[in-house]
Amino acid sequence: MIRPLTEAELVAEGQALGRALAPRSIVALEGNLGAGKTTFAQAVASGLGVTAPATSPTYALVHRYEGRRGPVFHLDCYRLRRPEEAADLDWEGLLAEGDALLVEWPEKAGSWLPAPTRRFRFHHLPDAERRGLEEC
Repeated sequence: MIRPLTEAELVAEGQALGRALAPRSIVALEGNLGAGKTTFAQAVASGLGVTAPATSPTYALVHRYEGRRGPVFHLDCYRLRRPEEAADLDWEGLLAEGDALLVEWPEKAGSWLPAPTRRFRFHHLPDAERRGLEEC
């Protein structure tokens, strides 16, 4: 079920998720450009205790932030041309070291992406002040 949320509500929801996530969680964030994935990832990182500004890792592919319980990795697979390129991301190493993996555009990683703990899909809505969020 798609829930319409204001940006403030989306941020609050992400922060609450970050506070509740179990260690070694993988959060997959799907949706079109500008639908709210990065805003939500920033909020989840904040809930995990990240105090540095979390920026989109579109060009770097992976950003690392220090959270309360350890590193939080924010991945953006948008620029992957083929799923095989995701093999170079060292998923096992990131999971072994990190507290959480926040993965935007997970579908581009194909079968290289380990099974997500939680999966969310973001939607553009006719009301420009709201974004649609659904947990899959």
